[in-house]
Amino acid sequence: MSGFGGVYALWWREMARFLRQRSRVIGAFAQPLLFWILLGGGFGLSFRPAGTPTDVDALQYFYPGILVLVLLFTAIFSTIAVVEDRRSGFLQGVLVAPISRARVVLAQALGGTTLAVAQGALLLALAPMVGVPLTLSAALASVAVMAVVAFALTSLGLVIAWRMESTQGFHAIMNLILMPIWLLSGAFFPVAGAAGWLGWAMHLNPLTYGMGALRRCLYFDMPTAVGAVPPLALSIVVTVAFGAVAFAGATAMARRG
Repeated sequence: MSGFGGVYALWWREMARFLRQRSRVIGAFAQPLLFWILLGGGFGLSFRPAGTPTDVDALQYFYPGILVLVLLFTAIFSTIAVVEDRRSGFLQGVLVAPISRARVVLAQALGGTTLAVAQGALLLALAPMVGVPLTLSAALASVAVMAVVAFALTSLGLVIAWRMESTQGFHAIMNLILMPIWLLSGAFFPVAGAAGWLGWAMHLNPLTYGMGALRRCLYFDMPTAVGAVPPLALSIVVTVAFGAVAFAGATAMARRG
């Protein structure tokens, strides 16, 4: 197991393990979908956050955020496997194999990204049901953005997972970090509707730009439905940089451990 053959072997192991654990499908896909229906259907008639575009309803506005939530949940379930592999002894066996730590991390990140994008694409197919006119170009651009966001989130999860000794501690840290990042990304309420320090925190949040890029790709034919989000070019640059920094951090953690 050397070179990129080792990367493929570890990536394929993630695919096989996922197919054998159907509970991960339910947890990573059904939970955000239920979250979307309850929040969009329940809160949509109760209030409208300040700064929300006037020509989109709650289900349409929450839709890109739920896509990212699917990516986030899949990243959590994928990276927790690192903690389990350490406890079972499999990770120790991989680390003594003739494959660099960077390629081990790359295989783990690509595995989580593949699973996240696959589940995100399933939810993306529901876009016409909520009034989002999804063209082929918009769908392809959205999948590409989701791939970059999923890689960044999975790499960020690996930064945490490589230093954790228990699944309980991993869940606590992941929920403490990833959920606030998602809430402050413009998924639940727009940056224009936030005041004071919260608005600054949302501008500094790298996931805000991934969310902005996804909104612009999804609503490419409905520019008035995008709202006040960062420009597409800036959003893509920041998201790619987020993924690169997170991957570098995960590689550094793997080399230390």
